[in-house]
Amino acid sequence: MTRSLPADVDDLTPEWLFRALAVRHPGVRVGGVEVLDRTERTNLHAWLRLDYDVAAGAPETLFCKLPPTNPEHRARIGATGMGTREAWFYRDLAPRLSMRMPEVHYAEAESGGDFVLLLEDLSARGCAVSDGTWAISGDLAAGAIEDLAELHVRFEDAEKLAAIAPWASETRPRSTEFTVRTLRHVIEHHADKVSAAYLEVARRYADDPEGVEALWARGPRTLIHADAHIGNLFVDAGRVGFLDWGMLCVYPAMRDVSFFLTMGMDALERKRCERDLVRHYVDTRRALGGSPLSFDDAWTAHRLHAAYTVIASFLTMVPPYDAESRRVFTEAFRARSIASLDDLDSVGLLASLS
Repeated sequence: MTRSLPADVDDLTPEWLFRALAVRHPGVRVGGVEVLDRTERTNLHAWLRLDYDVAAGAPETLFCKLPPTNPEHRARIGATGMGTREAWFYRDLAPRLSMRMPEVHYAEAESGGDFVLLLEDLSARGCAVSDGTWAISGDLAAGAIEDLAELHVRFEDAEKLAAIAPWASETRPRSTEFTVRTLRHVIEHHADKVSAAYLEVARRYADDPEGVEALWARGPRTLIHADAHIGNLFVDAGRVGFLDWGMLCVYPAMRDVSFFLTMGMDALERKRCERDLVRHYVDTRRALGGSPLSFDDAWTAHRLHAAYTVIASFLTMVPPYDAESRRVFTEAFRARSIASLDDLDSVGLLASLS
């Protein structure tokens, strides 16, 4: 099969960029492209500066996201469908939502896992993206909670879910074999890096992944971001924005709320105001016409989903995610999980429900 999407930054030629940008910027003519920077972690990220013969409203700089270049890693990421979902999200769903997210200039995906995103360069706009040393404060969190509530209420009705693209509305089962195997490795070799509660959640999941997943999956479902941690958030003029929509799925809404509170906020700020923020979420849902959700039920779900932070963070202790260059971020990431498990007694709740 002939590849039509770029596989590496060298494929981002003026000719290809002209064809890509012309869809949203008719009349554009690209004269040259310069790669300002590139990094490769989960995927390949590149920052581009473009020279135009005719700009036609296209931006001077762009952020580009591509699959990883390592063949094995590329195949593994491709199998998850994350890049495809994110490309289709930006192409098909993002224009319908009022949440702050990067402006999309081109988004496409192909079978086999190939995808490309050309997005707003947030740094050029002056947006703040955390390096792990800071997180979302309580005064900014309320607006983000309102945005999540709007997303959840909009798609909680089964008919509304069915009306959006099948790739977005399908419910995907979680593959647990790799997770369980790696969790057991972490329990055995990295117990000194985490807390007793963290290890207990890891053991419970490794021993009975289906049972724990079933607890998390309880309740009405809607479309959720599913990965709103500090690395996938940004701040633009006092508003929280949402990045990286590759984990988008249909799932109970409180997964989003709990994950944002535990892994997107500063731990002390979360502890100080999380009850008020959960109540704000419940009230916002009600005002938007969402299905009934009591504070008590929402709070219990928050405590329960806080246990998921172990599954979200344990890979930071194994290659390639334990790289020294990411240590500040990964240690802060795990620290938020550890703090939330203790503060919310998620282990006690899991035990009482099992």
